[in-house]
Amino acid sequence: MSDPVLRATSAESAVVGRLLWEFNEEFAVDGPGADEFAGRFTHLLDRDDVVVLLTGSRDDPTGFAFLTLRPTPYYDGPLAQLEELYVKPRLRDQGLGTALLRAAVDLVRSRHCGEIHINVDEVDVDTRRFYERHGFTNIQPGEDYRMLCYIREL
Repeated sequence: MSDPVLRATSAESAVVGRLLWEFNEEFAVDGPGADEFAGRFTHLLDRDDVVVLLTGSRDDPTGFAFLTLRPTPYYDGPLAQLEELYVKPRLRDQGLGTALLRAAVDLVRSRHCGEIHINVDEVDVDTRRFYERHGFTNIQPGEDYRMLCYIREL
């Protein structure tokens, strides 16, 4: 499938909020509702360090990639975090996730990012395979042990 990849603006905050809510619902993640997400994206999408890419149309997207950028002393440019990547279940295995991921990597590369981070649940084998197929690893180059992400709610 060859849906175009578009950059979302605050005008698409409602559809982005709905997509993030759908993602959380599919994976039984507690969190805000679609309207609350939409309200937050209204402000987030105006920021230069927050990027949401969409496949499909602006009114009815088929998937999204949500990225944040932050400063780091390790590179001249920022560090990118792929917060979420989601394709509607009925449209998976058609290349939309790959198109979103490639567009995300191209975009952060154009912003001179030194690295892109992605957190994946250990039990989510399909997602881990997807990212590994696209060159991502959880092993630091030159080492033989896995990197881990630690979380603490505040």
